[in-house]
Amino acid sequence: MSDDSVLIRNNATGQEVEYPLLKGTLGNHTVDISSLNKDLGFFTYDSGFVSTASCKSAITYIDGDNGILLYRGIPIDQLAEHSSFLEVAYLLMNGELPKEQQLHSFTSEITHHAMLHESLRSFFDGFHYDAHPMAMMVGVVGSLSAFYHSELNMNDPEHRRISAMRLLAKMPTIAAACYRHSVGWPFLYPRVDLEYCENFMNMMFSLPSQKFIDLAHYIDPVAVKALNLLLILHADHEQNASTSTVRLASSTGANPYACIAAGIAALWGPAHGGANEAVLSMLAEIGTADRIPEYIAKARDPNDPFRLMGFGHRVYKNFDPRATIIRKTCYDVLEKLSNDDPLFELALALEEYALQDEYFIEKKLYPNVDFYSGIIYKALNIPVDMFTVMFAIARTAGWVSHWLEMMAEPTHRIGRPRQLYVGPEQRDYVPIDRR
Repeated sequence: MSDDSVLIRNNATGQEVEYPLLKGTLGNHTVDISSLNKDLGFFTYDSGFVSTASCKSAITYIDGDNGILLYRGIPIDQLAEHSSFLEVAYLLMNGELPKEQQLHSFTSEITHHAMLHESLRSFFDGFHYDAHPMAMMVGVVGSLSAFYHSELNMNDPEHRRISAMRLLAKMPTIAAACYRHSVGWPFLYPRVDLEYCENFMNMMFSLPSQKFIDLAHYIDPVAVKALNLLLILHADHEQNASTSTVRLASSTGANPYACIAAGIAALWGPAHGGANEAVLSMLAEIGTADRIPEYIAKARDPNDPFRLMGFGHRVYKNFDPRATIIRKTCYDVLEKLSNDDPLFELALALEEYALQDEYFIEKKLYPNVDFYSGIIYKALNIPVDMFTVMFAIARTAGWVSHWLEMMAEPTHRIGRPRQLYVGPEQRDYVPIDRR
């Protein structure tokens, strides 16, 4: 048997077949079992796809045991320190960091596409004022295909590129419109003189009745810096549930707006994009710092359903590198913008307690990025039901990058997972009078 293959045996028949061992740049080797059913007559069972590579990708690499996250090979901490979100988006979409002129052109095009079609703006009138922002976002993003149907030839690389740019550009505008619709404020147009994060903050919170004098009066630089960092940290995270949903939808040939809408719907789930919202709910339940030991004890009790949200991570078994980066920014934001909110004092007290608790140290249950991002968003006056929308703005950079990568593959196939059937054996229909 070759060193580059794995031998799989069917004990029932004695048949043995060698399967290629694929070696990536980093990470675990992968056995190519695509012909397993044809060769040996059985499937593999992998609930949750925890041991299954569904695709080849050159975009993001995660080493959960060692707390490593790379975008196109570049460590996340270097990008967080030196980059803007749009520079990171360019990197994810194109594979390399942009040169100065490339970044300028990219940024200018994003600014150009940030406007919403006027008919699309009226689409919001169909939503009730208290509709969840994610419900509006799923519907509005999916409807974009009705406005740009003349450029949906997915065999045309330029159509694919401009679709990705439109999605990245319009997501903050759509998100801000979702918020303003919920509070009854008029929509604001994006401004060509503002950067990506500044533009979003302006569209969210500026009022047309107030004369614009000084941008810093409305949009604090600390807030803009924190938002830029959060968007970078959430831009991509390998083959998570929403990204895999985008890829699966894309495999059918569906248009990119429908595929990203599917990703938004998957992100909406509380086990995925709603984790930072759950952190705020947990803090509200705890209430005061003197009750922290009580809730720590509940979290340690295997028979208690209470979970300490924002601690530990399914992928990162040591520490979340994104949390290490965002922690200092969280403290900077709270120092500048917290307004002595007791919830923030409770959050910091909980962090301190958990970091010193032997059980949490032993289990490596350190604060993750969701713990800090929820606190930061609240300090930025982002409503709790907008937290997942913020996640969607950031993750759009990753979604469109994976979509572009997949659509450029000449041999990509429609996704078709198999199953282990556990229903009844074949049986006959029984007429209704004999049941």
